[in-house]
Amino acid sequence: MAKTYRDVAIDQMMTTVEAAMSNAINWWGSLPTPMNEAIDEFRAQLGAAIDSVEFVKKALDRPVPERSWKATEQR
Repeated sequence: MAKTYRDVAIDQMMTTVEAAMSNAINWWGSLPTPMNEAIDEFRAQLGAAIDSVEFVKKALDRPVPERSWKATEQR
């Protein structure tokens, strides 16, 4: 299945959140279960927030060309 710009945006934001949480507790291993649960809840809320604004949803629901999202994953 092709990735959408929405998927890429959420993935990049979640990477930033996970890094910030790791930095906050000064731990670069696996995050504690409560923090992972909070991250999962935030991911769902972020998706709902994106979907609640119609023009943002339409803009981000476009498929990303395969070569673009594969390059993004390698970063």
